[in-house]
Amino acid sequence: MRKPYLAGNWKMHKTAAEAAAFAAELRSALDRSPYTVMVAPPFTALQAVAEALSGSSILLGAQNMCSEESGAHTGEVSVLMLKDLGVSVVILGHSERRHTYGETDELISAKVQLALKHGLNVILCVGETLEEREAGHVNHVVESQLELGLSGVSAAQLQQVVIAYEPVWAIGTGKTATPEDADSVHEVIRAKLAALYSKSAADAMVIQYGGSVKPDNIAGLMAKPNIDGALVGGASLKPESFIPIAQFDRA
Repeated sequence: MRKPYLAGNWKMHKTAAEAAAFAAELRSALDRSPYTVMVAPPFTALQAVAEALSGSSILLGAQNMCSEESGAHTGEVSVLMLKDLGVSVVILGHSERRHTYGETDELISAKVQLALKHGLNVILCVGETLEEREAGHVNHVVESQLELGLSGVSAAQLQQVVIAYEPVWAIGTGKTATPEDADSVHEVIRAKLAALYSKSAADAMVIQYGGSVKPDNIAGLMAKPNIDGALVGGASLKPESFIPIAQFDRA
């Protein structure tokens, strides 16, 4: 059985001091959880959160990274810098990176390969816009993003990858795909993974749902057979919302 994986993406929120205090609260409640729990603070708070979580079971993630190891890349953060701070997971291909900052599948693929080369685990995000959904292109979009994002990733390396399905229209909008809709796309993703790799690899893959996840909908989502966790945005910013999500009752 796949182990549930609950991740909090704090986006551009919290100073270093605020992040460290919040991480300490999460540690008190979630350390030694039976589930995998990860938080991804902004770059400026990574060191403070790493110190607050040191020795705990909660994983430290980064929200992005550069596609190059080092060099003349003003404003970028390298995989080597992330590893130096104790980061073990990096979120790549988030819809905000794709649609606000113009990241292509090719760029995301380069980042995925570099992260895996250096031993980081990857959460690879895929998902359609509202226009793509209404045009009936959901399956094509997520299958294409998945295939291109995993280009060059071996079957052995796939064990370091988690997929997050994020319908773009549900991120930060309060709208959520129904558990049935979400699970149907997760099933498509799993079938594509089986075609690209093998059924056993697809069966082992953890696939998260992201998009307005809240304490009152997490159990319904997690009850579905192909949904293995959540990549949580806004609700990950407060202990009263993220802790119940990460402690959902696995009926």
